[in-house]
Amino acid sequence: MVKDTSPGNNSGINQSIENQFEKNMEMIRIYCYIAISGLIISALLLTFGLRLIAGVIIIADACLIVVILKKMVTLTESARNSINDFSSSNEKKDDVITDFSHKIREPLNNLVIITDLLMESDLQIKQKELLETFVASTNNMVTTVNELTMQSAGNLSFQTRKHIRFNLLSTIQNTIELYSLKEKANIDFILNKKEFTGFECLGDPIILKQIFLDLFNTIENQNSERATKVTISLTKERESENESLIALRIQTDKKIILIDETILPLSLAARLISSGRGTYTQEFGENYSVLNIILPFANPVQETKPLITSPGIEELIQKEKVHKELKDIKILLVEDNLINQKITFLTLEPLVSSIDTASNGKEALDKIGTSTFDVVLMDIQMPVMSGLIAAEKIRELESSTNTHIPIIAITANAMLGDKEKCISAGIDDYISKPFQPSALVNKIKKFI
Repeated sequence: MVKDTSPGNNSGINQSIENQFEKNMEMIRIYCYIAISGLIISALLLTFGLRLIAGVIIIADACLIVVILKKMVTLTESARNSINDFSSSNEKKDDVITDFSHKIREPLNNLVIITDLLMESDLQIKQKELLETFVASTNNMVTTVNELTMQSAGNLSFQTRKHIRFNLLSTIQNTIELYSLKEKANIDFILNKKEFTGFECLGDPIILKQIFLDLFNTIENQNSERATKVTISLTKERESENESLIALRIQTDKKIILIDETILPLSLAARLISSGRGTYTQEFGENYSVLNIILPFANPVQETKPLITSPGIEELIQKEKVHKELKDIKILLVEDNLINQKITFLTLEPLVSSIDTASNGKEALDKIGTSTFDVVLMDIQMPVMSGLIAAEKIRELESSTNTHIPIIAITANAMLGDKEKCISAGIDDYISKPFQPSALVNKIKKFI
């Protein structure tokens, strides 16, 4: 039986699904803003010793957050089903999942940060227990969204994307971390690595992530109650002026068919390896399996910049780069959403000397041109000028001044490849929403 996938039959259905999705997301956002406002008011009341009124508001918020989480679960399931049910193109599926992931991470992030701040305030035991339940429920929802992000990888279409510079080891490590976010991940990973240097390449990191995620899912599907140990090794087989041949070895401590060649069509991993001009072989033993993959990767173009300062001045600049305490630094927060701005400000304001704000990338460039900052916290999706373009322009300005402002992306863009896009644009580090405030503080400390 052949399904009719003509645009005329699908456009109305897809439009109806999108309209319902938008309506539910708008309702969730409104509920979240009400809940966040209630939590902020509770925190203010606690500072004035009005614990009874604060407790009543927290209990009211508890009921509202339960409703929010239930609606989020329903919406997540709807989005998960859309991966399989949409009859339109793969690109359309990707857009729906990306849009869903971005929109749901914003309110989740606000809930995580506000509850974390309230946990540090003067609460009664029952109130703390209630907030702990909020945190646990929110974390469960975060796990669901992360799994949805990972699940969407298998449905990404074969498409030509912009080639960017990325590190093979870093990309594999990031993929392992993403897979480990699964609630019931039953794989113990060992990534044999020494130094990340020597594994820089030019290409599409999403392809590499798709290969590994497909293999991990295959291992999980053939898994028993005992966790599977998976050891991953990388070696450089051969290197020419323009290309390097990389050998990837994936070994399990069980006999598992990682690529089943008796089933057609072949697995996503096998098709991606073939489309990337790669080859693979498999070895089996009584208590192990090995998959050897050979893939070519383009070497990154070496940029040559003219020397614009004397060695003496360069040495002086390096001496001036002294370590600063967190309380002494000045931060530029680039975020177009005023509520997100306020919540991040509440998180960092007690810890740092000064926080300035900008609503888009253009404002950020103007402020960097007139003031000095120790760290820039950059949102990605913004009007006027996006965070990626702003980061690229900041790096262009710095290329003639021998300066470097650390840029940390704080973004709800957490799909496969988003981190590599940020790094390629000149962003130093990346944290995806929702995040714990302590995680952001630790990121900042790395660069001061």
